[in-house]
Amino acid sequence: MKTNIVLIGLMGAGKTTIGKTLAALLDMPFTDSDESIEKTYGSITELFRKGEDYFRDLESKMILCMSTLDGVIMSTGGGVVLRPENINVLKQKGVIFYIKRPVEDILRTVETDTRPLLKDNPDALYKISLEREYLYNMYCDYVIDATDIEDAIKTICSIWTKIS
Repeated sequence: MKTNIVLIGLMGAGKTTIGKTLAALLDMPFTDSDESIEKTYGSITELFRKGEDYFRDLESKMILCMSTLDGVIMSTGGGVVLRPENINVLKQKGVIFYIKRPVEDILRTVETDTRPLLKDNPDALYKISLEREYLYNMYCDYVIDATDIEDAIKTICSIWTKIS
């Protein structure tokens, strides 16, 4: 039986916000891979300065650790789908929900200067979205429309109640 809720999707899609709310509603612990990486290794901006591959290696280590947990809600970084091994370990105990939110909405609400892949060119999110969309769809168990965050939370709760 799968005991974890795993949230994937673009940076700024609302994974952390949704995850924290779900944790309160479902009385489950919440963990966030980006927050865990920063606590363990330092700021993501600084880690990216050493190269995206360097960051992705640390992210994979963190995902491997997180995937051993039971009964948790996990928010993952937007690029977690770039390495199939990340998804393989997350799927062992997790149901994967793709939090899908329009790029235009994300760019209106996220601080792009704090995002290493967007700080010099916020419109790069359109390209990133195009590159990753098929991966999110391929790896997820459910696609969740997050145009309205409250509706997304209700949808996930409804699905989780039926399958858990």
